[in-house]
Amino acid sequence: MEDVKLKCVVVDDSGLQRLSMVKLIKDHPNLQLVGEFSNAIETKNGLLDLGVDLLFLDVEMPIITGFDLLESLENSPQVILITGKPDYALKAFDYDVTDYLHKPITMARFDASVKRAVANYEQMHRVNEDEEHIFVKSNLKKRKV
Repeated sequence: MEDVKLKCVVVDDSGLQRLSMVKLIKDHPNLQLVGEFSNAIETKNGLLDLGVDLLFLDVEMPIITGFDLLESLENSPQVILITGKPDYALKAFDYDVTDYLHKPITMARFDASVKRAVANYEQMHRVNEDEEHIFVKSNLKKRKV
C-alpha cells in the first residue's frame, strides 16, 4: 500500500471545505491531488483530461448535485461522497461509491476511507494482471507465464 498513489480530485462548492479536503489529501502519502472544482460542470470537463482514480465529491451543490454528476459520468473513478447530512448514506449505495464521509471529517475516518480506496485500486489492478497470463506445460508441469 505504501507505493500506491491515487490521483484525486476534490469537488465542493464551499471554498473552505475544499481547502480542508486539500490539506487532508496533501498530507496523505497515498494521495496525489490533481484538481479541485467548485461545481459539477467544471468537474465533468476536468475529469476527461486528468486521469483521476478517486473523486472526493460533495453531495449538495447548486444546480447539479453530486448524485447528478455521478449519473452523467460514463467511466466514473472511485468516489468518496462528502456531506453534512447523513440522510444521503442510503442513496449512496445505489451509486456504488467507495465510501461516505460525514462532515466534519475526522482524520481517522478520512484515513479509513483512503485505505478502502487504495485496497479497491490494488484489487482492480491485481485482477487485470492475473488475466494477462497463460499456462504452458513444461516437464509435465503447468507453468504460469
